[in-house]
Amino acid sequence: MIDKIMAVILLVLLMPLILTIILLQINTYGPKILFYQERSGLNGQVFSLIKFRTMIDKSDISGKQLPDEQRLTSFGKILRFLSLDELPNIINVVKGDLSFVGPRPFPTSYFNLMNTEQKKRYSVRPGITGLAQIMGRNNLSWKRKITYDLKYIENINLFSDLIILLKTFRHLFTSKRNEDLGDQSIDDFIPNFDQ
Repeated sequence: MIDKIMAVILLVLLMPLILTIILLQINTYGPKILFYQERSGLNGQVFSLIKFRTMIDKSDISGKQLPDEQRLTSFGKILRFLSLDELPNIINVVKGDLSFVGPRPFPTSYFNLMNTEQKKRYSVRPGITGLAQIMGRNNLSWKRKITYDLKYIENINLFSDLIILLKTFRHLFTSKRNEDLGDQSIDDFIPNFDQ
């Protein structure tokens, strides 16, 4: 309930910024300004994570979609650099899909690759940010990320959530982060899972 109340307040406070981004998104992408991706949430339930689009739909002459780096727009790079592409995640909080703090939700294809112990990360609602994000984000191996997720769950409390939120804001302004760990390729996940 606290998450939902705070999410509604944030949406109101951030509305001028959100509307500005929406107008720029429409100018860049047309009416399709949002990106939806299925993720595994609480108890492994599937939900659609909402983000602002950062890439265009572009294919080569054979019809095969071009690599992400060739489809990422200049405006998309700015959104990712400032993590503004994740602002629509707040809607997921209002809907009850996400909390502000918790294990970052992975794509659904990762769920069956985990053992019983590792799946404990799904015993709580996933978050917009979490312990793994402030401890290294994509600089961490998959095993370390999940270890931090489990450590968070074992010590979950309001004070630790506040610390994680404060450190997240600090990272926003002191380091470059253009991906969340859920956006990494499944090919990256499998060979590095036990590292």
